[in-house]
Amino acid sequence: MRKLLPLIGTPSGSHPGGRSALTCRFRCGDACFHEVPNTSSNEYVGDVIAGAIGRRSMMRAAAVVTVAAAGAGAVGVGQAPSAAAAGPAGAAPAAGSERRKAKGARGLRFAPVAPNTTDAVTVPEGYGQNVVIRWGEPILRGAPAFDPEKQTAKAQAGQFGYNCDFLALLPLPGERNRQLLVANHEYTDEILMFRGYDPANPTREQVEVAWAAHGLSAVVVEGDKRTGKLTAVPRHTLNRRVTATTEFRLTGPVAGSDLVKTSADPSGTKVLGTLNNCSGGTTPWGTTLHGEENFNQYFANSGRATDKRYGIGTGASERKWERFDKRFDVAREPNEVHRFGYVVEFDPYDPDSTPRKHTALGRFKHEAANIRMTADGRPVVYTGDDERFDYFYKFVSSKRMKHGSSRAVREHNLSLLDEGTLYVAKVTGDSPAIEIDGTGKLPADGEFDGSGEWIPLATATAKGAVSHVDGMSAEEVFVFTRLAGDKVGATKMDRPEDIEPNPVTGKVYVALTNNTNRGVGSNAKADEANPRGANKHGHVLELTERWNRPESTKFAWTLFLVAGDPEDPATYFAGFPKDSVSQISCPDNVAFDPYGNLWISTDGAQLGSHDGLFGVATRGERRGELKQFLTVPKGAETCGPIIQDRRVLVAVQHPGEVDGASVEKPASTWPDGPGKYVRPAVVAVWRADGGDIGV
Repeated sequence: MRKLLPLIGTPSGSHPGGRSALTCRFRCGDACFHEVPNTSSNEYVGDVIAGAIGRRSMMRAAAVVTVAAAGAGAVGVGQAPSAAAAGPAGAAPAAGSERRKAKGARGLRFAPVAPNTTDAVTVPEGYGQNVVIRWGEPILRGAPAFDPEKQTAKAQAGQFGYNCDFLALLPLPGERNRQLLVANHEYTDEILMFRGYDPANPTREQVEVAWAAHGLSAVVVEGDKRTGKLTAVPRHTLNRRVTATTEFRLTGPVAGSDLVKTSADPSGTKVLGTLNNCSGGTTPWGTTLHGEENFNQYFANSGRATDKRYGIGTGASERKWERFDKRFDVAREPNEVHRFGYVVEFDPYDPDSTPRKHTALGRFKHEAANIRMTADGRPVVYTGDDERFDYFYKFVSSKRMKHGSSRAVREHNLSLLDEGTLYVAKVTGDSPAIEIDGTGKLPADGEFDGSGEWIPLATATAKGAVSHVDGMSAEEVFVFTRLAGDKVGATKMDRPEDIEPNPVTGKVYVALTNNTNRGVGSNAKADEANPRGANKHGHVLELTERWNRPESTKFAWTLFLVAGDPEDPATYFAGFPKDSVSQISCPDNVAFDPYGNLWISTDGAQLGSHDGLFGVATRGERRGELKQFLTVPKGAETCGPIIQDRRVLVAVQHPGEVDGASVEKPASTWPDGPGKYVRPAVVAVWRADGGDIGV
């Protein structure tokens, strides 16, 4: 989700695709302007997709036209100055016969939203929306109402955090029309949070507010069956905040290792906080998973090669947290950084539980963590490393899930991700390398597909861990997982973001956001499964495990979608006519609806429109038909999509985050109108006539 990559020829200091320098600074520490961390000589995956794009485009041999979307409904700040007004007042009138005429796969029968730059959440005609919860709204007992001019760490620790990303909606038995919402809070943008903020000299109070604004929120929400509106229930007993200072338990093969012991925690088992939680997933046993992504940017003053591979800098950090807590200063506390970059497991049904960091899933910039179960009840977790030229992984547990609600059963299930084998993907195309030149020229076979294998890195057991990588101990594999991937020749990808199995078909979809550095200078060239040179729009891969078993060590893959303007011959929509699809750029998060359609949210779209949410059919005669469902306000990214029968949720992250913006000079007035602070928020969308989404 997180960082945009500079275009070829991009002048120094400018940012790609219109993405602001502000976003790059605070979200990922300007990762796209640093040296590519992966300088290994592994084979690069990009050629096959490039070939396929060209092949399919030439076969189609037709100029294409972007879908002209009809009648989209936007609720802007002028119409929705408050959460209350954005509820029923935000419902567009039912489109009646116009809505019924909308064609598409079941679940995608809506008139697509046209590309736009409106400072609002724009939804299809016949759909309504409301703001569910904003940054700063109180959710815990005793938390004060949000006052942006009088922020304190204590207040923020009881309020909804900043920059919501991953969202989960969990059932709440016994409480009618209520569900439990869990949200990640990826990062803070102090320039948009504090009036008069001085980046060179943050105050302790500002830093402590930022610590409290990171992490997770759990909050009960209540639905209005008449309108589809969803609202937060403050002071519920299950409401909870997890911050950058909450105690976590380090579990799995690295717990207690000398690599994670610090002066504050000589046991190597207790960690304060979680940082840069990006996307995540839910588990069949009722917990949520959260990926710690760009953790590197919070740490300062490192000179180690292992830290360089993770993008950790040699100087001061952007936020200067090391001035206020030595654990963020690598020179003073060298092992603290080894305690971040894991998948976090959170039990939202137990407000007194201690969240866990599962070291057996490896340490890297986790974008997400999504589960598919084996036939014998073992979880398999898919996760990507969101970095240029880095890898995607899976973890196969050796323990079976137990059913029941007793404390013993719950404790057992919370340990499922501590024992098993961690794998990294190697992807191979089926065309000779000489036929792939990165321009989209067709390989001779006229097909775009290939095979792959999962290479084992290490196995964790109750009695210890075993490395499968020559020259590295098991502890080193789990702490320096990127280096392990380098050593076994994993395939370099174009920023593997969200990876999620389709609950209907079992096929696994990998969102690869972009990589404009591919083929530039000494960087790896195109060769087989990433689409194009200077890949600024990204693509989506579809993987099928052998025998459709998630524990398999072999898989097949095919190109599903190559993003960009449909008029560009280098784009591809699973073979669907390109004059009947929406344009899409920079796929980021993915989700599925009840019918098995893939929904894609974007981050950093480079086609002149705001980011948005798209649905695409994955099977049947309409496979590849992609339709835009909504767009988000100026400067914002679309995150955390949840697609239910009658409601869609998105997290609107970093609205107004454009170059030159500040509290004093806001670039957006969403969601509350002029004169108010711009605030990240969660939005619910529903069909105005009360029917199912897209049916």
